[in-house]
Amino acid sequence: MKRVVFFIFTLFLLTVPHSYAQNAPIQDPKQQYYKAIVEEIVESGHKTIENQTYYYQTLRVKILNGTLKGKFVIIQNGKDVQITKDQLVSANEQVIVSKITYPNRQSSYIIYDFYRLNTLLITLTIFFVVIVLIAGSKGFGSIFGLIAGLSIISFYILPNILKGQDPLTITLIGSTVILVVSTYLAHGISKKTTIAVVSTFIALLLAAFFSIIAIQFNKITGFGNEDLFTLQIGSTSVINIKGLFLSAIIIGTLGALNDITTTQATAVYELKEANHKLKLEALFTKGMNIGKEHIASLINTLILAYVGSSFAVFIFLSLNPNHLPYWVIFNNEIISDEVIKIVAGSIGLLLSVPVVTFIASMVFEKEKFSEK
Repeated sequence: MKRVVFFIFTLFLLTVPHSYAQNAPIQDPKQQYYKAIVEEIVESGHKTIENQTYYYQTLRVKILNGTLKGKFVIIQNGKDVQITKDQLVSANEQVIVSKITYPNRQSSYIIYDFYRLNTLLITLTIFFVVIVLIAGSKGFGSIFGLIAGLSIISFYILPNILKGQDPLTITLIGSTVILVVSTYLAHGISKKTTIAVVSTFIALLLAAFFSIIAIQFNKITGFGNEDLFTLQIGSTSVINIKGLFLSAIIIGTLGALNDITTTQATAVYELKEANHKLKLEALFTKGMNIGKEHIASLINTLILAYVGSSFAVFIFLSLNPNHLPYWVIFNNEIISDEVIKIVAGSIGLLLSVPVVTFIASMVFEKEKFSEK
C-alpha cells in the first residue's frame, strides 16, 4: 500500500508542473509609450562607480496623450540604469515615457527618450528654406524629387525585399525610377537632363557589375554587419543578405553619380555654347579636363562620407579590446565591407565621367546655337 501511495504522489509531482507549464506559459512584459512633460525634478544627484560619474533624478511627469492623458507619475531616472550627464532631463522638457506592465499586473515607468519630433521638424524646415532661397525654383524640384525618392524606397524597394524578392533587381528598378523622377523634377526636361539620366543609369550598372565581382572575389558573405545578421532570424530570413549589401552600394552611389553626370553634361553644353566651332574630340578633351577636377574632390567626399558613417566601428577597431593582430583586424569582413562600398562607388563615379562626357559631346557637337 505504501508503494502505491508513493507512486501516486510521485506521479502527481511530475505531472502537475508539466501541465501548469503548458496551460500558463510565461508572458513577456507589455510595453506602452506616451508623450509626457517633466513637471518637477523632485531630486537629483550623482554617484561614482569605478572612477565614472553617473547621474540620477527623481521626476514628477505628466502624461500628455493616450489612455493615461493627464495622469501624474513619479519616475526614477538613472537609479536603476546608469545614465550620463547628457541624458539628464530638465523641468518643462517633453520626453517619451514607457510604461512596463508585468504579468502580475504590476507596472513601472521609465524615461525612454527625449521627445524631439518638434525640434526635428524645425530643423528640416530650416533645411528646406535654405534650399529654396539658394536654388530658387530648382530647389522646389529637388525637394519634390527627394520626397519621391524616399517614397519609392519606402513603398516599393523595402516591401519587396521583405517579401523575399531579389534585392539587387528590386533596387536597380527602384533606383532607375528614382533617377528619372528626381532628376527631371530638379533639373527640368531638356537634352542635358536626358543625357545625365542615361549616363547615370549606365554608370550605375557598371558599379553594380563591379560590386558583384568584388563580392565574389573577396568572399563577402554580408554577415559582417550585425544588423544584417539579425535579419536571418525569423520572418526576415528570406532576405538575400548579399543582395541587400549590393543594394546599399547602389543606393549610396546613386546620389553622387547623379550629381556628377548633371554637372558634366552642363559643362559640355556650356563649352559648345561658348565656342560653336568645337568638334567631338575637342569637346570630349575639354570636358574630361573639367570632369577630372570634379571627380578628384568627389571621390574624397565619398570616402569621407563612408568613413564618417562607420566612424564608431573604426574607433572600436582602433581600440582593439581583444588585442587581435592588425592583419586579422584588416582582414575582418566589417573592414572589407566598407572597402568594397568605397571602391565600388568610386569606380562608378570614375566611369561616369567619360561616359557622360562622350555622350554629351556627341549630342552637343551637332547642337545649333544662335550667334550672340
